[in-house]
Amino acid sequence: MKVLVTGSTGFIGRRIVDRLREAGFEMRIASRHPERVEPAGDVVAMPGFDATEDAFLAMMSGVTHVVHAAAQNNARDASGADYMYPNGVLTGKLACGAAKGAGGRFIYLSSIRAVAGAGFNGTIDEKTIPAPQCAYGRSKREGEIRTLEAFASRPTDATALRLPPIYGEGMKGNLATLMRLGGMPMALSLPAAAFSGVRSLMSCEAAARTAVYLLSRQQPLRPVYVACALPPLPVLSIIRAFRDGYGYSLKLSKVPAGLMRAVLT
Repeated sequence: MKVLVTGSTGFIGRRIVDRLREAGFEMRIASRHPERVEPAGDVVAMPGFDATEDAFLAMMSGVTHVVHAAAQNNARDASGADYMYPNGVLTGKLACGAAKGAGGRFIYLSSIRAVAGAGFNGTIDEKTIPAPQCAYGRSKREGEIRTLEAFASRPTDATALRLPPIYGEGMKGNLATLMRLGGMPMALSLPAAAFSGVRSLMSCEAAARTAVYLLSRQQPLRPVYVACALPPLPVLSIIRAFRDGYGYSLKLSKVPAGLMRAVLT
């Protein structure tokens, strides 16, 4: 079986490639910059979002499954279109090509942002009604919709794997910000109430293993999966873990939470 992988040089994608290789899968790598992919092998250029359907269908020759990990995220000053074209439109065209040209499964790495915004408090599962609150979240939700529409005649062969914030070497976004906060060498004193939220996380290795697992599990795929490590962690525990890693202590103060929020904003 041969797996087409997109985003193979990305934060999660390169781990997916390693896990697929360990599992004995053949691979074809689709990249916007095929000349940068190491090692050389079955590498093809990823068509743009404005490419014809035939261009995506041609990539599927000899391919059984697809793991779509490529995405636009954490981009400074990105517009809604900057997210929508790669995450929504291109995903839909790739899924259509896979539905017609590959007989196996299509695993789309989506995000919990397709369901809720960063300020959401509560439990999210596969039954939670999507209500994305940002351009990135809306684009990932559009990618989910177009993927499932493309596989309407084979609904158990495609799924959207919604991932929480992912940690590991090379991470970006809010977790990287917390790591920088935790890495400040000076004594750090924080108001406990301002960081009382609880968040679900997942390691990049666990995310990669989950994507590969979905390719080979015997049961039919569900339309959506929500993945995370258990149990969820208080934000203060995350900061404390970074402080411990740097060998620094963490002190909690009684600074009013409202004041701290205003300063951070």
